[in-house]
Amino acid sequence: MLQPPNYSHSNSGFWGDDLARAPVGGNVRPVKTYRLMGADGVEYPGATPGTLGGNRALHIYGRLDCPSAVAALSRGYARRRVFFADESTAVAAGYRPCGRCMRAEYAAWKARRDR
Repeated sequence: MLQPPNYSHSNSGFWGDDLARAPVGGNVRPVKTYRLMGADGVEYPGATPGTLGGNRALHIYGRLDCPSAVAALSRGYARRRVFFADESTAVAAGYRPCGRCMRAEYAAWKARRDR
């Protein structure tokens, strides 16, 4: 049975071994769960890792390997980082594309915004 999220864990996107347990051959084994943000802006546990990362404070989403995000990790960005299953969920949650790692999506977003 899935337990309620414990937000005191690391901000790596992985909730860890203590959140859910599934029996395997009579033993209890941890089930990996990942923190994902839904379209409603509420975090929930997911069975697969997110495909995009986001900045909770700035409401920007981008690739997990974005150079701006990676550089910001040393400045405490991990505390504000959220994860999305896909781009449509990030947009529905009110986030905009990153101008550095998602240039085409950012340009389209900016053109729609400036109309």
